[in-house]
Amino acid sequence: MESAPCPPSLQVTKDEGVLCEIAVECKLMPLVFLLGFYWTETLCLTWPSPCFSTHDGQWRETNPGDVYWSREEGTSQICIWKITLAPNDHLLYSNRSQIYFTLESHEDALHDAEIACKLRPMGFKAHFRKAQALATLGKVEEALREFLYCVSLDGKNKRARSEAQRENPELPHCSRQEETAARGNCSSPMKPAKVKGEGHQGNIKDKKGEEEKGDAASIKTGKCQEKKRKHCQVEPQDQEVSNKASKPDPPADLGAKTALSVPLASFDASDLECSLCMRLFYEPVTTPCGHTFCLKCLERCLDHNAKCPLCKDGLSQCLASRKYSKNIIMEELIAKFLPEELKERKKLYEEEMEELSNLNKNVPIFVCTMAYPTVPCPLHIFEPCYRLMIRRCIETGTRQFGMCLGDPVKGFAEYGCILEIRNVQFFADGRSVVDSIGKRRFKVLHQGQRDGYNTADIEYIEDQKVQGEDCAELMGLHNCVYEQASSWFHSLKSSLKNRILNHFGPMPEKDVDPQINPNGPAWCWWTLAVLPLESRAQLPFLAMKSLKDRLNGIRRVLAFISRNQN
Repeated sequence: MESAPCPPSLQVTKDEGVLCEIAVECKLMPLVFLLGFYWTETLCLTWPSPCFSTHDGQWRETNPGDVYWSREEGTSQICIWKITLAPNDHLLYSNRSQIYFTLESHEDALHDAEIACKLRPMGFKAHFRKAQALATLGKVEEALREFLYCVSLDGKNKRARSEAQRENPELPHCSRQEETAARGNCSSPMKPAKVKGEGHQGNIKDKKGEEEKGDAASIKTGKCQEKKRKHCQVEPQDQEVSNKASKPDPPADLGAKTALSVPLASFDASDLECSLCMRLFYEPVTTPCGHTFCLKCLERCLDHNAKCPLCKDGLSQCLASRKYSKNIIMEELIAKFLPEELKERKKLYEEEMEELSNLNKNVPIFVCTMAYPTVPCPLHIFEPCYRLMIRRCIETGTRQFGMCLGDPVKGFAEYGCILEIRNVQFFADGRSVVDSIGKRRFKVLHQGQRDGYNTADIEYIEDQKVQGEDCAELMGLHNCVYEQASSWFHSLKSSLKNRILNHFGPMPEKDVDPQINPNGPAWCWWTLAVLPLESRAQLPFLAMKSLKDRLNGIRRVLAFISRNQN
C-alpha cells in the first residue's frame, strides 16, 4: 500500500519510543492528536488514501495498529480503525471512543468505552467517556452511575461532579466557580487547530498521571472488591461510589457550612445492622476483606470457622493475633445519628453481661472431669461452645465456671466444683489451654443450656463446723490421716511422684485449724485428686459436708491401697 506525499505542514518525530510530537495546521489532524497521544513501540499509523505520510514520504513497517481514512464529498471521517497487535491497550479504545463521540457515533463510542473499562477497571477517562455515551443515548440511570463512579475515582474532578449533578439534580450542587470551570473543560478535542509540541507533551504527562492513579487504586482494592461482588447482593463498589458522591463540596460563599446536614428522619437504623445478629452494630470491627460485624458476632463465627462469614476469605491471622480492626467511623456515625438506638443496644448488652456474670443462676458448666477446691485443673479447649463459654467468663470479669462429671441419664452430675481461670494461652487455630484452679463446691438445682453449652442453677455447700470434744477428736483424726497420706505418697516410685508433682503440684502443708476453710483442708482435696480412684468413687467426697466423714473415708482408702501394695 503506497502513501501519498506528506503535506508540508505535517511533521512527525519519535522521542525515545514513547511520545509523538505532532505539529500541524490541518483540519484532519485534531483526530490524529487523539490517536497519537501515546506513541508506543507497537503503534503505527498508515494512510491508504492520498492524505498523509511522514516527512520522508514513507511509513515504517511495524503494522501493530492501522488507521484508515477516506474522503467523501470533501468530508473527512473515520471508516475503520483496526487494532491488531495492541488489543489490550486501553488508551487506544478510550481515545477512539472519544473520536466516535465527537463524530456523534454514540453506539460505537459506548462500545469502545466499555472495552476500555474492562481493560482498566479503575481508569477515570474510560468510565467518564462511557458515562458521556450513555447520557447521550438516554440511559440516564446508567450514566449517573458511571459519573458517580468517576467522582469516587477522582473527587476533585469538577467536570465529573458537574455532569453527575446535571443527571440528578438532587445531588449536592457544585459552586458556580466549579461549574464554570467544569464547562470550560468540556471543550471538544476537535476544536484546536494548532498544537504546539510542548503543550501536547504536557497533556500526555497529565493523562498518564491520571491513569497511574487509577492503577494504584485498583491494586489496593482489587481483591476485596472482587470478593464482594461475588458474595454481596448489592455491589459494595457501587455503595462506596454513592457514599463518596453524596459528600457535599465546600461552598464558595464565605461563612457557609462545609458539611451537608443530613435529616435524621432519612437515617434508617436498619442500614447499620450487623448481618449476623440483625441488630445495630455494637463494637463494630472490620475484617481485612472489608466486611463489618459486631465484635462478639465475629468472634462466635470464628469459633466454628476461621473465615469471613460473608465472602469466606481466610481470617486466620485475626484469630491467631486476637486483634481486630475497630471501625471508629461506624461508631461515630451511630453515636451521631442514632443515639437512642445506641442507648437501647448498649442497655441490652449490659443486661446480657449482667446475666452472664450471675454465679448462682445459669452458671456455665463444663462437663468433663472431677475438680476439687484448691487443686489446679488444666484444660484443653477446642470445642466451639466451650471457646465461647471461656471467652464470656473472661469478658464478664468473673473468670469462673462450674466443672461436673458427665452423667448418661441426667446429663451431668448433681455435684461439682467452681473453677477460676488464672491464665489462658491461645493458639493460632483458635484452641486454647486454660490454667484454672478449684474454688468452691456446689449442688445443682436445675439444669439448662445456653448457646450450645450447659448451664445450671446452683447452691454452694460448705463443711459443718464442730466444737468442744468433737473438735478435739477432729484435730486428732486430721493429724493422723495427714501422716498416713504423706507416708503413702513418699512410698511411691520416683517416676510416678514426678508425674503427680508436675500435674498437681506439691502436697499442701497441714493446716493448724482444719475448720478454718469452709471447704476443708487443702491437703485432703490434693490427696483425693492423686489417689488411684475412679471418678465415680471420688464424687461422694465432694458432696460431703462433714470433714470427719471425709477424713475417715480417705483413711479407709489409704489402708486398702497399703494392704494391696504389701
